[in-house]
Amino acid sequence: MTSKQRVLLAVNHQTPDRVSINYLSNPGIDSRLKKHFGLTADDDEGLRKALNVDFRQVFPAYTGPKLHEDIPDRHINEWGIHCRWIKNESGGYWDFCDFPLKNATIEDIEKFPLPSPDDFDYQSIIYFAEKYKDYCVILGNAGIPDIINGTSMLRSMEQVLIDLMLDDPACLRLIERRVEILHEIISRSLEIAKGKIDMLWMGEDLGTQHCPLISIELFRKHIRPNHQKFIDLAKTYDIPVMVHSCGSSSWAFDDFIEMGVAAMDTLQPEAKNMQPEYLKKNFGDKLAFHGCISTAGPVAYGTVADVEKNVKETLEIMMPGGGYMLAPTHALQDNSPTKNVLKMYEAAMKYGKY
Repeated sequence: MTSKQRVLLAVNHQTPDRVSINYLSNPGIDSRLKKHFGLTADDDEGLRKALNVDFRQVFPAYTGPKLHEDIPDRHINEWGIHCRWIKNESGGYWDFCDFPLKNATIEDIEKFPLPSPDDFDYQSIIYFAEKYKDYCVILGNAGIPDIINGTSMLRSMEQVLIDLMLDDPACLRLIERRVEILHEIISRSLEIAKGKIDMLWMGEDLGTQHCPLISIELFRKHIRPNHQKFIDLAKTYDIPVMVHSCGSSSWAFDDFIEMGVAAMDTLQPEAKNMQPEYLKKNFGDKLAFHGCISTAGPVAYGTVADVEKNVKETLEIMMPGGGYMLAPTHALQDNSPTKNVLKMYEAAMKYGKY
């Protein structure tokens, strides 16, 4: 069975030969894994094969002009998002900062440079879709359209949550501009791929560890209509949609089911109403699941035996009847011991056979 067949059977709640496997990581653990397998630092494909990963992700790279001026000690991308390097015990990460549109008016929003859909490398989609034809080729990422986070990176989380409650016109216009650009990028990518994309991956973080981040009313007013545009686009190409959401987010799953979402990603087991048993019992006949292996659990803080036990128990709950794809809840963090991450993938192969 090819990886493509394996994943698509799982998404359709059918039984493949083994559980599907995916991999996401931060640079530190990624580098250590490559060193373990004797791979070069840029051999991403070699590592995916070593870990038996069934997915391959594609997205067109930005190739347009520089839109925003450099600032010392900041990384600024084509969307104008500012990041600064924050050190920690395991290395560090790029964190969002400055929020250049926090106090912007609607006039400021209109003038703010954002990338044109014309300035992306769509030809690369053709190349990689063909190269990875035996794998499940996913278009997109957790930042599409990511209304709350994506807007907050420019306007701040606090301001965006206030804006959504008050229907602030500047914030709503920024959301509209981002969605229009991202929708066009996805549309052109699907068109040029000519049926070689297997799944659309989207995202919207909707929960804290304990409760929803916003009300269901705000979700239905501002989030659902924008996501529906992308889901409807995927439907025209007859491909399933997977949505990433951090934290306690199962409160929105019934809406996502109504919208036509096929799979949910992340599934932090420590968050409220996100345990594997709860998800399988309440949504297992309507949604496929991708994730569940916590990056804040045994993989990071347990022993090798703890990791194996966690993977085995998760598979025993999630595998029956199909509909499960094993993956970390987020990118594997640099504080995860290499041996624990290796055991996670070894256990997936050991206990994941049907």
